[in-house]
Amino acid sequence: MHVLVTTDGSRQSLRAAEELLSFADPTKVTDVTVLAVVRPLAAVAFADDLAEPDRRAAEGEAGGFRSAAESAVDHVARVFDGWGPAVHRDVRSGSPADEIIKAAEELGAGLVVVAAGGRGLSDRVLVGSTAQRVQHYAPCPVLVVRPAPRKRR
Repeated sequence: MHVLVTTDGSRQSLRAAEELLSFADPTKVTDVTVLAVVRPLAAVAFADDLAEPDRRAAEGEAGGFRSAAESAVDHVARVFDGWGPAVHRDVRSGSPADEIIKAAEELGAGLVVVAAGGRGLSDRVLVGSTAQRVQHYAPCPVLVVRPAPRKRR
């Protein structure tokens, strides 16, 4: 089975990849593709919360959205080092939900892993528009990894 793991550069997307490792049988997974999607006319940069702060600052000045996305993909892909299946990296441009769905179809994915609520205002209430669209339109099952509940004071 081919698994498509998505990243938006958030720590929550890294946690989603780690969640896959916690239960998936690497002998049943043939390939893992880590995918990031950059919005072509975005006013806000692709957030790479996964890179070290000095590297993030240096790349932010020189590299742009695509290099931040590539950095996030590399960081998430490292989670699968030594796990077994072949790991592929992909950065696309367009609408995140549309590109994730298209990639799942093209790859014949058996599972899509997506983080939800990693950047939203209401982590506990909203799933997130990208996760929601992928969940409804993907050609295969979708694992939506929500943030851990916040402790109440």
